[in-house]
Amino acid sequence: MSETPPHSPSVDADAPALSTTASPGRPAARASRAAPGPAAPAANDVSDLSFEAALAELDGIVKKLEGGQARLEEAIADYERGAALRRHCEAKLAEAEQKVQAIVAQGISGGGATATGLRDLT
Repeated sequence: MSETPPHSPSVDADAPALSTTASPGRPAARASRAAPGPAAPAANDVSDLSFEAALAELDGIVKKLEGGQARLEEAIADYERGAALRRHCEAKLAEAEQKVQAIVAQGISGGGATATGLRDLT
């Protein structure tokens, strides 16, 4: 029976290696989230993403989770990341809607457009 030295971390041979470089659809910041030590909230990890980048990453996570091939711990981490991305996208959409409503309100007061919200513009 072989023993692991007390100060050597055990390594799962099947676990994917962490990379500090970005891959398509995943920013490099994600790899640092798995590092030991005090973890930053997931929301901070997505706050710098554009709406489009966050939505693309969320779409990739959904497809990965629907495939059901990830290990449980990885699936849970992906789900948490997806939830943070969803909140971020919703906030970006709400912000855009407020901007459009302000533009529409300026148009109404100036005799322009009569739509009352972003959804009325379509």
